[in-house]
Amino acid sequence: MTPTPTVTPSDLRARGEEFAQFWRDHRVSTITTLRRDGSPHVVPVNCTLDLDTAIARVLTSGHSAKARHVRLGGEEGARVALTQVDGRRWSTIEGLAVVRDDPETVADGERRYTERYHPPRVNPARVVLEIALTRVLASRGL
Repeated sequence: MTPTPTVTPSDLRARGEEFAQFWRDHRVSTITTLRRDGSPHVVPVNCTLDLDTAIARVLTSGHSAKARHVRLGGEEGARVALTQVDGRRWSTIEGLAVVRDDPETVADGERRYTERYHPPRVNPARVVLEIALTRVLASRGL
């Protein structure tokens, strides 16, 4: 399951500084994951987007519904979408998500989260949903 088109760091940088700033500013996003029956599960999250790797990250508990849904995708990953809205400006990034629970990846996710938002609360069950981007949508001007 390799959806196309695949987004590259060059694709993200080509969108310009306004797009980059939109994904750096403190905003709440939503993540859409798919349940076993294929129906969408949409919840608010904080996320980070690394323009240099075209990887988005979401911190969550390993037992959360979103982590369970992503695990259904297996090693290839599960299709997800992250959306941010600011008035009439919006952007959705789609991709393949996998659950990462190794200490180094979790610590990296926490560092990135702290840079964009604030230090996350302590959560020994924390995992990172790592999303390799496959599509970027945005309102005009982003």
